[in-house]
Amino acid sequence: MSKPILTAILAGLLPLAASAQTAPAAPPAAAAAAAAPAAAEAPAAQSPLSASGAYARSNNPEAGAAFMTITNAGPADCTLSRIGADGFDRPALHTSREEDGVMKMVPLDGLTIPAGGSHELKRGGDHIMLMGARAPVMQGQAVDLRLDFGDCGTLPVAVTIDNSAGPAAGAGLMDNPAAHDHGAMTHDGAAHRHGATN
Repeated sequence: MSKPILTAILAGLLPLAASAQTAPAAPPAAAAAAAAPAAAEAPAAQSPLSASGAYARSNNPEAGAAFMTITNAGPADCTLSRIGADGFDRPALHTSREEDGVMKMVPLDGLTIPAGGSHELKRGGDHIMLMGARAPVMQGQAVDLRLDFGDCGTLPVAVTIDNSAGPAAGAGLMDNPAAHDHGAMTHDGAAHRHGATN
């Protein structure tokens, strides 16, 4: 091959070599993924509150009552201040009080579960009234409760209307809200209950 021809070939290859040196290399997909910061999700805070033995009863198609034991495993007291109940317009915290041989229902404006303690909502004592039913209350009906403990969070509790559940003590009055002495509520006002420590 003559020298002029070889020189021409080399001259044609030089621009191609320069272009190859200046072209950026595409990063591998794995490297790009590793370079992007991973979005770490913070774990949800676990509630110190739990409910056990939850059930509900009703002898009235317009209302019912729910019972359970609430436990606070946390380091601070937790106060139940609001209640929500699917299918009921007026769920409320009540307690039973005997006056002159007559059992009366008194509303509670709060129920404090102490740190490391528990409190039983039971027939004949503190309980959750399910009032203002949007449809007739039926045996076997499922009710989702939302117990609002403020800074301690909301405790969801599922109960079922079961008139065979629970002890027989304090029967008719709490199962039948029509028997509640609502006049006593007005005279006595709302109270506040503190649960027991373990």
